[in-house]
Amino acid sequence: SLTGSPVTLKILQNWVPRVSHYFDKEHYTYVGHQIVIQESIEHFGAVVWPGALALSQYLEANQEQFNLKDKKVLEIGAGTGLLSIVACILGAHVTATDLPEVLENLSYNISRNTQNLNMHKPEVRKLVWGEGLNEDFPVSTYHYDFILATDVVYHHGALDPLLATMVYFCKPGTVLLWANKFRFSTDYEFLEKVCNIFNTTILAEFPESNVKLLKATVRKN
Repeated sequence: SLTGSPVTLKILQNWVPRVSHYFDKEHYTYVGHQIVIQESIEHFGAVVWPGALALSQYLEANQEQFNLKDKKVLEIGAGTGLLSIVACILGAHVTATDLPEVLENLSYNISRNTQNLNMHKPEVRKLVWGEGLNEDFPVSTYHYDFILATDVVYHHGALDPLLATMVYFCKPGTVLLWANKFRFSTDYEFLEKVCNIFNTTILAEFPESNVKLLKATVRKN
């Protein structure tokens, strides 16, 4: 069951069009920093989707409510790395994760946009949803304050492993922030499963983009 009434927002045009020799570079401005993202047309994960823009914008505008400074933040399905870069600029210890084939572009974008900044050095790691979680991220060592996920739910076959991954990393005290463009009935079915497992609130809706931003926490027994 969902609690709270969401605010209605619009995704702002925070990207800055530039004359560029590369069609695959996008320029964004968040938290006073220009961020240059290299996209790749070869992988779904290497394009900036609207959920990442929505959550980046929301975190920038709600720093008191969601203070990331010195917090441990894990992004699952980090894609191009835009959101992880924003979280890093906001002062978080960031671990950005995705599939092996996306990591090269992800690492490039993150290192390029954070190398000259005085902040915690972000980490980029492989994470295949539902696979090797105990081995790669043992509970005894890894505890995150925030789990970030954007546009991870679409028409793919790994929704059950994705949900299992969210459950694995969401411990008492962890806040899951999930922004997604809702397109298909499967997206709403996944949302229903999330609501059945977690305490879930819709923080914001971006009607023009069909994006919903949700906060989920572990239910206290």
